[in-house]
Amino acid sequence: MNARGPQERKPRADVQRNRAALLDAAQRHFLRDGIGTSLEAVAKEAGVGPGTLYRHFPTREALLAAVLQSRTAELVARREEIAGIDDAGTALTQWLRAMEDYLSAYSGLPEPLMTATRAQDPDNPLTVPCDELIDTTDGYVRAAQRTGYVRASATGYDLFLAACSIAWIKGTGAAGESLDRLRALVADGYREPDDRR
Repeated sequence: MNARGPQERKPRADVQRNRAALLDAAQRHFLRDGIGTSLEAVAKEAGVGPGTLYRHFPTREALLAAVLQSRTAELVARREEIAGIDDAGTALTQWLRAMEDYLSAYSGLPEPLMTATRAQDPDNPLTVPCDELIDTTDGYVRAAQRTGYVRASATGYDLFLAACSIAWIKGTGAAGESLDRLRALVADGYREPDDRR
């Protein structure tokens, strides 16, 4: 043992390959069939047995969190673009749309995320990503509140739930042309009454 502590061993190449294959297969299945897809089918497509899948990802939430992590770069890039917007109200609106797109990537995704925020279970791998989304949203809300664009009673958690709701509706395909009207209704709820644009 050296002064830096025990050296971590690099995972074997086949372990890394299996994990990557599982994530690729899960991504395809989630896109095609939603998050309720058969995990056995994911394992089969990845060329591994169910036991290998569960060694890497002991729960559906763990697999989903890992797949979402691969999509986070896209959301981070949008957040960086939004950071350059001077108008706090416009920035908030753009962030809500970006979050809505992220949350509707897979059919059924909003439900386990909302469950993770309610339970606040530190062992749920979806809790931390949800907390990060809520904290970011709260930052946009506070900035918009300072300009008088958003009513004082609104919170980042409220608007996270609103974005989840719209993403869920969007994922069902039921809203059609109603999406913009639904977004306007939500905005009417969080904007200050004299600032309804």
